[in-house]
Amino acid sequence: MAAHDALSFLRAWATAPLKVASITPSSASLATLMTQELGPDTGPVLELGAGTGPFTRAMLARGVKESDVTLIEFNADFAHLLRHRFPRARVLEMDAAELRYRPVYEGPVAGAAISGLPFLAIPPRQTLAILEGVFANVRPDGAMYMFTYGFRCPIEQPLLDRLDLEVTRVGHTFRNLPPAAVYRITRMKPAKSYDWRFA
Repeated sequence: MAAHDALSFLRAWATAPLKVASITPSSASLATLMTQELGPDTGPVLELGAGTGPFTRAMLARGVKESDVTLIEFNADFAHLLRHRFPRARVLEMDAAELRYRPVYEGPVAGAAISGLPFLAIPPRQTLAILEGVFANVRPDGAMYMFTYGFRCPIEQPLLDRLDLEVTRVGHTFRNLPPAAVYRITRMKPAKSYDWRFA
């Protein structure tokens, strides 16, 4: 399976390097880091750019139900592979930016979103559409997890501010090619009001 996945990624990268942005699937180490905060109580999970499914396998190993998983994949070959590997998951062959206009749930019900998208190569306007679409589907207390090969979060602070989102670094792994860092994006929590009557 690993050799087949690597070959599939190499072919996809050669066809559309800016959409795939890697010649190899994510490692088990990165998949573990990306999904470490997920579990049976997470509820529905939305995964963007699922590829060959390393993050999907990791979240299922943590107790997320396969029937609770919705996989968004633009590449037709990967989408076909995902339907075969995860028959109880919902696989949608579409661009993640379409989530802005095409919600996949009836309201914000997902407990988390996992992203395998190469945000370093995605233009700001498209990134904005993706984030708006994701958080229209994720519960107020939910989070989006993403990784990057860069030295900081690939989504610029002005864009996060525009959507009232905040970012937290989850961790880093050298056991990936190339090494990668994981970030959690959540809605900004409202500032606590101070009751001056008891000051």
